[in-house]
Amino acid sequence: MSTKRFEDTAATAIIGQKVLPGAEREYEMWQEDVNAAAAHYAGFLGAENSPPTPRQPDWVVVYRFDSIAHLQAWINSATRQRFLHSGSAYFDGPATQQVVSGGTEPTDPLVTVVVTHRVHPNSVDDFLDWQRRMTQEESRFEGFRGTELFRPIEGLQDEWTTLYRYDNAEHLDAWLTSARRRELLAEGERFDDFKLRTIDNSFGSWFAFDENGREAPPPSDTKTSLAVWVGLYPTVVLLTLALHPLGMPFWLGLLVGNLFSSFLMSFVTMPYYVNRLLRRWLRPSPAESRTKTHLIGLGIVATVTVFWAVVFYLVTTVFWTLP
Repeated sequence: MSTKRFEDTAATAIIGQKVLPGAEREYEMWQEDVNAAAAHYAGFLGAENSPPTPRQPDWVVVYRFDSIAHLQAWINSATRQRFLHSGSAYFDGPATQQVVSGGTEPTDPLVTVVVTHRVHPNSVDDFLDWQRRMTQEESRFEGFRGTELFRPIEGLQDEWTTLYRYDNAEHLDAWLTSARRRELLAEGERFDDFKLRTIDNSFGSWFAFDENGREAPPPSDTKTSLAVWVGLYPTVVLLTLALHPLGMPFWLGLLVGNLFSSFLMSFVTMPYYVNRLLRRWLRPSPAESRTKTHLIGLGIVATVTVFWAVVFYLVTTVFWTLP
């Protein structure tokens, strides 16, 4: 469990906001403008929005900067304060905020819980001992993938912040509702003034910390779907053409074709074709214009799709007519 200081490592702010019913679309557009403004500040590495889910009732935005100082400059900036004033018409109550920095990298998307505690300076040793016992018990539960403890950050955050991760929501709930956790909470009664937030696993990679903080946020669901489409079309058609001479029945041809296409997509098409072709669109540099990046990416998607459509039209109607 890490409690080191993080003056020179990347910093992440997790901000949750309840939004008035009916104002979701306006809030989302407003938040995109805020993120675009943040991108002009020194040290900006990325920002990502996440709408509410059954496990995550608030809208959540995550900002990533290369240092605490640069994150603090953005959080306290006049620019952000002006945006908060103009966006207050969409808010249903005050926002919550946690800041963490540094850490280690999980290998897959996980369900992440963020817990913040206010601890009196005279109680720090007792709090750390209690946290160690909490971690020991957490680690005995199925699906546990690790925990990290972050000290308060002077001038930015007074609370201690703990992140702990499980491989899925069911295993997390088993710990959160366990009798052993209730016993430990009772033992740490003086630390019961805490805030807890669950971050859906679609956001898990935002809590994969590198020492230099340079990993990019995951692509959006829309980009991911289009990228899969770009790879799936030529893969399926080429496999269909390759398997056609075998004369398999329709049901068997689809079964075999789907099996091969799954392997090809996982080990060939996506890593060596799609990800290289669309790399700058799927994981754009924070320094690049968002509009320019989107237009270039969509242009590549359209061009490649038209190319393959023309090729397969010629192959299947001009050079080789399928029965």
